Amino acid sequence: MRPRVSVQDSTLRNGNFSLRIDPVLSEDAGLYEARVAYNTGVQSCQVDLGVITVTLSPPSPVVENEPLLLSCNSSHRASLVETRWFHNGHLVPTSGTFCSLHGALSIRRPAMSDAGSWRCQLRYSDNEIISATYNLKILGFDGPTNPVVYAAAGSAAD
Repeated sequence: MRPRVSVQDSTLRNGNFSLRIDPVLSEDAGLYEARVAYNTGVQSCQVDLGVITVTLSPPSPVVENEPLLLSCNSSHRASLVETRWFHNGHLVPTSGTFCSLHGALSIRRPAMSDAGSWRCQLRYSDNEIISATYNLKILGFDGPTNPVVYAAAGSAAD
C-alpha cells in the first residue's frame, strides 16, 4: 500500500500507533490489526475499515442537460434498506427530475442549479447508516435568462 500508508513516528513514544491511509481506495476495505511489542508484553487491536464511494457516470465534466448517474456503494455487509440523497443539505425528492434506485441517483437533465454538494445516505438492515459526499461540477451557461447585453460604445462588455 505504499506510498499511501504512513505511521507517525513522532507519536509512537506517546503510545499512538495510528495508521494513516491517504487516499483510501475501495480495495482498502477490510480488517486491520496492529501488534505492538513493548518490554515483555504485546498489545494488539483490530479495526474493520469500511469504505463508501460515490461515483459519477459519465465521468466529469458533466455538461448541462446531459443525463448523469451518481452511484453510492459501501463495503458494508448487511442488506441495503434505504438510500436518501441530499443536495446542499436538503433532502431531494426522488420523482420527476431525480430518480433513485438501489444506491444510485439519476438526473435526467442536470441544470447549473444541480451543481454543488451531493450526499448519499445508506441505511442497512442492521440499522447502520453510512453517508458520503460528492461535489458535482456542471459545465453550462450560468448567465442571465435574457441573453441580450447592452454596452455603451467605447466601454467594455462581459
